[in-house]
Amino acid sequence: MPFINASGFLPKRYLVTGGAGFIGSHLCDRLLAAGHEVLCVDNFYTGTRRNIEHLIGEPRFELLRHDVTFPLYVECDAIFNLACPASPIHYQFDPVQTTKTSVIGAINMLGLAKRLKVPVLQASTSEVYGDPAVHPQTEDYWGNVNPIGPRSCYDEGKRCAETLFFDYRRQHDLPIKVVRIFNTYGPRMHPEDGRVVSNFIVQALLGQEITLYGDGSQTRSFCYVDDLVEGLLAMIATGPDVTGPINLGNPVEFTIRDLATLVVDLTGSRSKIAFRPLPQDDPKQRKPDIALAGDHLGWAPKVALRDGLVRTIAYFDGLLADANARARA
Repeated sequence: MPFINASGFLPKRYLVTGGAGFIGSHLCDRLLAAGHEVLCVDNFYTGTRRNIEHLIGEPRFELLRHDVTFPLYVECDAIFNLACPASPIHYQFDPVQTTKTSVIGAINMLGLAKRLKVPVLQASTSEVYGDPAVHPQTEDYWGNVNPIGPRSCYDEGKRCAETLFFDYRRQHDLPIKVVRIFNTYGPRMHPEDGRVVSNFIVQALLGQEITLYGDGSQTRSFCYVDDLVEGLLAMIATGPDVTGPINLGNPVEFTIRDLATLVVDLTGSRSKIAFRPLPQDDPKQRKPDIALAGDHLGWAPKVALRDGLVRTIAYFDGLLADANARARA
C-alpha cells in the first residue's frame, strides 16, 4: 500500500538509521516491497550484514556505513531513527556511547529533517516508563526511572531523545513522530543480545538450562516484528498533528515463566529452568495500553505469541545449523 500523508504527498525515499538491525531490516524489507527507495544507515555495532544481505544489489536499496553521532548529509523524503543498541548486554557494554547514540543521534537526525523539511520518526521505548507504578502503561504516564542505574544510559537516553523531538516541534514546527516500542521479537534477533525471547529459544535449542531471573512472575507483552513494522508505517503516514508518543506493542500479558514453558514445549527441548537473581531496576510489569494506536493509526497486533514463536524458533534453528556447518567445514 502507498503511505500517503494528509497533504497527499507520497514519500519515495526513506532513510532508516539502524537499518541493518533486527527491526530496521524488517522495515527496509517492507518499504522496498511497497515500491519505495531505502537508504539504510548502520554502523554495524549491533546490526549485521546478514540481516540485509538479501537486499544488496536491489536497485532501490542503498547501504551506508555511518555512525549517527556524526552529522549526515543526504537527501530523503522521511526519516526513521531506529539507531541504538536495544538489549541490556549491548547497551551496557559501552553506556556512554549508548547515551551519545540516543541523544546526539537524535540531534543529528532532527537537524537533517529540519534542513530537508521532512517527517522524522523516533523509535523510543517502553523503558521510558521504568519499573512502572501504573499498569497498563498509558502514554500520559511519566514513568518511574532510576536516572543513575546501570540501565539509565538507555532509559534516560531515550527520554532525552523524546524531549529533543518535542522541543524541535515547538521551536521549529518540525513534523515529528514518536513511538514507544514494547518488547518485540521475531527472526533476525541477535542470538546473543540477552533478551528473554532469544535467550530462551537458543538455550532450549542447545539443550542448555533456561536461565530465568527472579521467580518468573514478572510480566512482559510480546509483539511480533511484522506487527510492529506495520505500526511504524502507519505512524509515518499520519498527518502533522499526530506526533505521539504512541505505544506500539501487544497488550496480551505473559509471565516470564509462562514464556519459558511455552518455548520448551515448542522446541521439544529437555532443558530445565534455572533461577537466577533479578537484575537491578528490572521492571516487574510491562503491558502497553494501545488505545491511542487504535484511535490514531487504526493499528492493533495480529500475530499470537505461539505463532510468532514458531517462526522465530525456525529462524534460530536455521542459524544454529548454519553455524554448526561452518564449524565442521
